[in-house]
Amino acid sequence: MKNFISTIQDIWKIEELRNKIILTLGLMVVYRLAAQVPLPGIDPTQLSGLQNTTDSNNILGLLNAFTGGAFAQASVMALGIMPYISASIVVQLMGIAVPYLQKLQKEGASGQKKITQITRWLTVGILIIQAPTYIVSLPTLGIPPSAFLLGNGPMFWFSSIILLTAGTIFAMWLGEKITDKGIGNGISLLIMIGIIATFPSSFSQEMSSRINAGSGGILMV
Repeated sequence: MKNFISTIQDIWKIEELRNKIILTLGLMVVYRLAAQVPLPGIDPTQLSGLQNTTDSNNILGLLNAFTGGAFAQASVMALGIMPYISASIVVQLMGIAVPYLQKLQKEGASGQKKITQITRWLTVGILIIQAPTYIVSLPTLGIPPSAFLLGNGPMFWFSSIILLTAGTIFAMWLGEKITDKGIGNGISLLIMIGIIATFPSSFSQEMSSRINAGSGGILMV
C-alpha cells in the first residue's frame, strides 16, 4: 500500500502527467454533468416508469449502464458514446473487405485521420436512425403522456433528435480530447465512468429486490 501511495505521489510530481490527469478528470466530470440534463419538454419527475422498464430488461439495463444512467433519465446524453462504438466496429469490419479502407490503414497517421473522419460521419448516420427510434419508444418504455410538458409533437421530435445527436457528438469529442490531451483511451474511460456511476443505484436495487423477495442474501461485489 505504501508503494502504491508513493507511486501516486511520484506521478503527481511530474507536471505533464499531473496536467493530463486533471484535464481527464475535468472532462469526465463534464460528461457526467451533461448526462444529468434531461431532454427539454420532458418532466424529469415522471421518469420512474422508464427507469422500471430499463431495470427489468437486461438489454436496456446494459445500455443504461454504458450511458451512466442517462438512457433511463431521458437525458440529452441518452445514447451515450455507443453510436460511435458501433461506427468504429463497422469501419473495422469494413476494413477487411473494402480496398479503400485497407489502403487507408496502410497510410499511417494520415490514413488513420481519414478513417477517424469516416467513423465520425458514420456515427452521425447511426444517430439519424437511433435518435428517432429512442424518441418514438419513450411512451412504450413507460413515460406517461403527462411527462411531455410541451406535447409529443414535431417540435419536440425535432429538438430532441438534434440534442441527442449533439449529445453523442459531444461525448465523442470529449473522448477524443481525453485521448489526445489527457491520459489516453478516452472512449473507454467515458464508458467506465458511466458504469461506475450506476453502481450505487444498481447495488441498492439489488439489495431491495433481495429483501422484498425475502431471500435476505447479500450481493458480493
